[in-house]
Amino acid sequence: MLFRRADPRRERFERMAEAAFPSLFGTALRFTRDKEDASDLVQETMVRAYEAFDRFDGRNFKAWALRILTNLYINRYRKRQREGQTGSLDDEHAAEPVAPADEAPDRRLFDGLLGGEVEEALAKVPDTFRTAVILCDLEGLTYDEIAEATDVPVGTVRSRIARGRTILRKELMDYATEQGYIRP
Repeated sequence: MLFRRADPRRERFERMAEAAFPSLFGTALRFTRDKEDASDLVQETMVRAYEAFDRFDGRNFKAWALRILTNLYINRYRKRQREGQTGSLDDEHAAEPVAPADEAPDRRLFDGLLGGEVEEALAKVPDTFRTAVILCDLEGLTYDEIAEATDVPVGTVRSRIARGRTILRKELMDYATEQGYIRP
């Protein structure tokens, strides 16, 4: 019987990837607002991370992987902006709706992760600011880690977080006023 020795590099990567996966998927879901797109984004992130694992400095795998994920998301976003989106129901991968979106089982599951009102308000924050707010407030990265992940100076990160939080606060205040939680 022939046995292979375990690959310690692969095992180390798998342990780190497994620990970071919930954060990566949650971030991807908030970026894309679509379960399948988020899954694709995380899968591509894991492939890229594994391919570049020999260049990982060993300090903070989650921050490093979030940087890869963020860069992939930004690149995809820019590509879609340049090319525009076209498609038809005849496309091989086109999905036909089978139930109203708010009744889909995955929506019920994921909407419960963060209050629906907060998710809706967060969706109204422009991408640049939303990315910084998600990485800081939901994923717990430091300003330096966010700066590294988004490839911008720390001062820009601070500014984006402040502006994103201001927009988020306004959206949530509007909701709270509409629902009668606070008086106008």
